[in-house]
Amino acid sequence: MTDHKPPALEFHGSRLFSAWLKNAGVSLAFTTYQAGKVFFIGMQPDGRLSVFERTFERPMGLGTGPGRFWMSSVYQLWRFENFLDPGQMQDAYDALYVPVSGHTTGDIDIHDIHEDADGNPIFVATRFNCLATLSHRGSFREVWRPPFIDRLAAEDRCHLNGMAMQDGKPAYVTCLSRTNVFEGWRDKRRDGGVVLDVASGEIVAEGLSMPHSPRLYREQLWMLQAGTGEFGKIDVNTGSFEPLCFLPGFPRGLVFTGDYAVIGLSRPRNSRTFEGLPLNERLDAEGIGAQCAICIVNLLSGDIEHRLEIAGIVEEIYDVALLPGVTRPMALGFRSEEIRLAIKPEPLPEATNTSN
Repeated sequence: MTDHKPPALEFHGSRLFSAWLKNAGVSLAFTTYQAGKVFFIGMQPDGRLSVFERTFERPMGLGTGPGRFWMSSVYQLWRFENFLDPGQMQDAYDALYVPVSGHTTGDIDIHDIHEDADGNPIFVATRFNCLATLSHRGSFREVWRPPFIDRLAAEDRCHLNGMAMQDGKPAYVTCLSRTNVFEGWRDKRRDGGVVLDVASGEIVAEGLSMPHSPRLYREQLWMLQAGTGEFGKIDVNTGSFEPLCFLPGFPRGLVFTGDYAVIGLSRPRNSRTFEGLPLNERLDAEGIGAQCAICIVNLLSGDIEHRLEIAGIVEEIYDVALLPGVTRPMALGFRSEEIRLAIKPEPLPEATNTSN
């Protein structure tokens, strides 16, 4: 009998990837529900790449706020806070993210997460076809749903998956279809995708192939058309999708810094979800296989200037996030004793501190 060991996990940064991280003044986080991990990518003191990981069950959406990030897992939404003050270090790491709260939402398949103007999380509850926030007395509270969805139902009817924010409010969403029946989107993956305006409920763009990760940046609506492997923008006046570049993989997860977009790429699984997509036809025509990587795309040229290739057990990325001002991040999980000792009291404000 032969033992089959899982392939080793490997990260290969392009020649100037680390230099780009340094110049941009950011580190990265990304989730992979396929491998059950959240990874933190930064730089070691000697300039080499730093990779730190924690294990969670089905981690997916990532959202950020000042000194914190949000992450969804199979049935909870977690808030991580950085316990280190500016200039403070712990074991050569300059950020220590601790899961300070976890709200049990149930398995509602949370995708994109963003903070509103008050710092509260707004998230896509994909299984229930709506945007939602946390509830004090329940699993979640519905905020908005597409006008073609007639009621709140745990049926993943249209695969509402992405959300763009503007001025602290949801502005646009992406759905894989406009269907109002149980998992009706699965038969519409190739060209049934839509972008909706949240305020009006009207369709901004249609005929898209598995749209993901809509984002407003520099007054333009960007998104990933995952079914074709393209990154580009939507002309909200005409509804046309204007591709900027082709990405050799299934793109999902998008953030921006300066003149660059940071995009996650996955190797599509051999499953019905990924069958019959233009992406596969394009890859076959180019004679290449899909890649699992984080790509840094220049918004001015469309060039993939830098890349972090990921090999081994990780084959899919769901979401990516930027951690600005952090060089080398780490986080705590629940499988070691460290979290018992991670204590940071919040002192009383000076005006109410009565100690002598």
